[in-house]
Amino acid sequence: MSAETTIPENFSLTEHVTSFAFGEHISGAAFLGDIVGFALGDGRVVLHDGEKSRELAAHEGAVQVFAHDGEALYTGGDDGRLLRIDVSGTIETIANEKGKWIDAVAISGAGAIAWSAGRSVKARDKQGGLREIAAPSSVRGLAFAPKGYRLAFAHKGGASLWFPNASSPPEVFDWKGSHLDVSFSPDGRFLVTSMQENALHGWRLADKKHMRMTGYPAKSRSLSWTHDGKWLATSGAEACILWPFADKDGPMGKAPRECGVRRARVTAVACHPKALVTAIGYDDGCVLMCRLTDSAELLVRRASAFTGAISALAWNRVGARLAFGTAGGAAGWLDLPPLP
Repeated sequence: MSAETTIPENFSLTEHVTSFAFGEHISGAAFLGDIVGFALGDGRVVLHDGEKSRELAAHEGAVQVFAHDGEALYTGGDDGRLLRIDVSGTIETIANEKGKWIDAVAISGAGAIAWSAGRSVKARDKQGGLREIAAPSSVRGLAFAPKGYRLAFAHKGGASLWFPNASSPPEVFDWKGSHLDVSFSPDGRFLVTSMQENALHGWRLADKKHMRMTGYPAKSRSLSWTHDGKWLATSGAEACILWPFADKDGPMGKAPRECGVRRARVTAVACHPKALVTAIGYDDGCVLMCRLTDSAELLVRRASAFTGAISALAWNRVGARLAFGTAGGAAGWLDLPPLP
């Protein structure tokens, strides 16, 4: 999709979607080359190539958290195990937090991995060096900075930034309330958390300036940055809410944009890796694509009363395919055709 493309009225992508079903809640999806991996609520991980699937019995109990690095999937379950699963289906145990749940996992571009179980946060670098720290409360959100070996973790009362390879204590970014997910802007200038209180909160890292992003009718648990880092797409309302981050003040003093307005709540968002396009999933099972330059919309999947909310969305590396999964176990992928 480009800014010059004119989309005909009622143009749809639904005929380019391959659909399948797994019968269990889908908690995550990610492409590994031409194969898409789905994490399921009964502990299975399914690798699908568009024609056939391969099921792996990964966890005893639900897959709680999910991440990927383009080469492998990383899954954490309520069995306390953190696994690495590659495209061949080989399963490697990264950690076993016996008696605890894996609450969050993050992968860095340099090959480091971090995970949390309760208040414990652990980080392992590419060479295998392992460090651990105790957070102020249980940690449900982890993110590595775009550059360097720096880890953010969200907790009650704010978020902390930690250098696992240094002896200094974490730097605390405080804000009252329970903070859930955490995300760095692609340029590393801002840190944003989702909150228990139906809001987002952000900080400008240079001076810890606060940014309040409120007005959501529900929790915003899906966050996705546009490829240029100028917009943050979020769920939690009857539209995809986009906050501006192009200038030095981020969204401070600015109103957000909306796209994909419907009478259904947005449950998942995923920005295209190369274009100003956002995929939007809703609690009625609908999936739209919205072009941010002019808010033009394309239908990917019609609403369904039987398959539940969209619970996972993922683009492949070049943005030619979009995978989705639902709370009711329906799944599929879109092969994006040349648009008129």
